[in-house]
Amino acid sequence: MRVAAVGDLHVGEATEHSYRDLFERVSDDADVLCLCGDLTNYGKTPEVERLLEDLKLCKIPMVGVLGNHEHECGQPEHVTRMLTDAGVRMLTGEAYEIDGVGFAGGKGFVGGFGRYMLSSFGEASVKRFVQEAVEDANQIENSIRMLRTERSVVLLHYAPVVETVMGEPPEIHAFLGSSRLAETIDRYDNVSLVVHGHAHRGGPEGRTNKGVPVYNVALPVLKTLGDTPYRVFEI
Repeated sequence: MRVAAVGDLHVGEATEHSYRDLFERVSDDADVLCLCGDLTNYGKTPEVERLLEDLKLCKIPMVGVLGNHEHECGQPEHVTRMLTDAGVRMLTGEAYEIDGVGFAGGKGFVGGFGRYMLSSFGEASVKRFVQEAVEDANQIENSIRMLRTERSVVLLHYAPVVETVMGEPPEIHAFLGSSRLAETIDRYDNVSLVVHGHAHRGGPEGRTNKGVPVYNVALPVLKTLGDTPYRVFEI
C-alpha cells in the first residue's frame, strides 16, 4: 500500500484553494492519505470550510488527527465532526483498517524527551500537566491496541522522538513532543511507520528506541526536501 502523509497546512479564512493541486495529485500517487494536524490556523469553522473545498477533490481514503491549532477556538469536537462528515476518518481513540493496513494514533502532547522529559513531581499544576500527557498517551495506546493487522501506521501531531524536532530551538523541544509517545508505540510489534507534524523546522526523520521509523511530514519540512507537498511510503 502507498501511504501519503502531510501536516501543518494552516488553512486560514482568506486561503484561496491553495491545496487543490495537492489533493488532486495525491489521489494518483497514493492509496491512503494521512493528515497530521494543524490543517487550519485557529480551528475556526470558516477555515475548515475553506479546507473542505479543496479536500473534496481527494479521491482516496483519508485518515487524520487534530493539531494544537484546531484547539485554539475551543471547538475541536466541532472540527472533528466537520472533517468526519467530509469523509476523513479521525483518530480520537479509534482505529481503522484499510485494505489490510491498520491506522491508529491521536494528537499527542508535549513533555520533552529522554531524561529531560517532565515528571510528575512538585506542584499540583505540574502533576495535572503530566497527567494530561499520560492520559493522551493511554488513549493512543488504546487506539493501537485495537488493531490486529500485521502492518500499522501511527498518526500523531506532536513528535515522539527528539530527532524530528532537531533544528528547532532547543528551548522549545519540550513543547514539540514527548518520549511517552515513542514508549507507547514501542510496546507493539505491528507498527511499521509513524508520521507527525508540528515541528516546522525539525528534522525529516528519526527512529524510536525499538527502531520504528518516524517521519516529520509538516509541510514546511517537506518543502525543504523537494516540490512534492507530501511524502509517500510503501507499507
